[in-house]
Amino acid sequence: MPTTKKVKSACVVVLGDLGRSPRMCNHALSLADHDFRVHLVGYPGSALPSEVQEHENVTVRHVRPYPAGVASVLHRLVNYAVKVVWQALTLLFALLSTGGPDVLFLQNPPSVPAIAVCYFYAKILRWGKTKLAVDWHNYGYTILSMALGPKHPLVGVNRFVERFFGARADLSFCVTKAMKQDLSANWGVTAETLYDRAPVHFRARSLEEKHALFLRLGADYPAFLGEGDDAGTAFTEEYAQGRVELREDRPAMLVSSTSWTEDEDFSVLLEALQDYEDACRSGASSQLPNLLVAITGKGPLKEYYRDLISRQGLRHVTVVMPWLEPDDYPLLLACADLGVSLHTSSSGLDLPMKVVDMFGCGLPVCALNFPALPELVRHEENGMVFEDSSELSGQIKRWFTDFPNGEVKRREAFRESLKKFQRLRWEENWEKVALPEIVKVIKHL
Repeated sequence: MPTTKKVKSACVVVLGDLGRSPRMCNHALSLADHDFRVHLVGYPGSALPSEVQEHENVTVRHVRPYPAGVASVLHRLVNYAVKVVWQALTLLFALLSTGGPDVLFLQNPPSVPAIAVCYFYAKILRWGKTKLAVDWHNYGYTILSMALGPKHPLVGVNRFVERFFGARADLSFCVTKAMKQDLSANWGVTAETLYDRAPVHFRARSLEEKHALFLRLGADYPAFLGEGDDAGTAFTEEYAQGRVELREDRPAMLVSSTSWTEDEDFSVLLEALQDYEDACRSGASSQLPNLLVAITGKGPLKEYYRDLISRQGLRHVTVVMPWLEPDDYPLLLACADLGVSLHTSSSGLDLPMKVVDMFGCGLPVCALNFPALPELVRHEENGMVFEDSSELSGQIKRWFTDFPNGEVKRREAFRESLKKFQRLRWEENWEKVALPEIVKVIKHL
């Protein structure tokens, strides 16, 4: 009598906005492509990539967000306790609706209460039939310490919870070798380093694709459009039979992505842009082009910085903060001439995924230095590393001197390193590192 092969199932959990959790979306897609029935669990908010929304093996299950108005009527500590209870119950309810996956992938952080709830579900309610895999992006307690201070009691509680339950997971992945070593030495956690790699849609694009994006963005952000002919943009001209060419007098484009939170000091970039503006006005750097700076992302400090920028009175630098559909973000990166990362890391052990995405598109990057950064960015080989706004300003001015001809020559020096990086994509890296470990812990499949 023929036996029926058991359908493999997985649950990928983020106690956060799913649309702003690209690595976990990549996990979900990789599992789905290997015939797992995947439940992607987390908060609604930003739009999900079309590949996730349309994949037949992916089901999205939203956790009900904590009511926004509650915090305004409760004391801070009481609100924290109520929020944790709310998150624990709503997450547990969402997990119970998944039908019992074979493996549960949890993004950490956020740690509390997610790591305890997922452990309780996998080890107790499921009697260990669901294997718990923790994907360590950073430490939750170090992020909390930035707001409360390292000696605050809640920081200690979070560290204990994170360490206790993290050490009891069936499987662990992390984003750097530095974090792998730290987890092993200090927490007794054996983790596999699974570097972020850009999926295949982060790639170079044709002029026609770029032109179409500039036209779309120009409907809401006029800085992307040229003057006069409706068929042109600030960067491109369209001729007969749809032929598109770059304008010689185009501005340079610099792109950055930020979460607009305290862990990225955005004033570093603003000071560098002011210095660029001053150089253009003084005439000392007459070979510098006008600069269009596109900053993507959303977060609590966005309006604060928007107001600061508006009061700078910039004439040669235009800053726009476009809201992009998920499929347009990799296209914007492919249009840019230089990227900037202000990521610093609360632990010093993770890496900026925005740089991975930029490298995937072949875009060189200026990155703010911190301990783990050399695992990704190597100065003057695939990007540039800076310590402060003065160094960043100097790098931007050198990069764009004699634009566009000078930029093309400088970019050529990075080309081979970026091509090497592009040869290994997320899909292949996941199959090489993650899939064998998953197979080991799910022995009954």
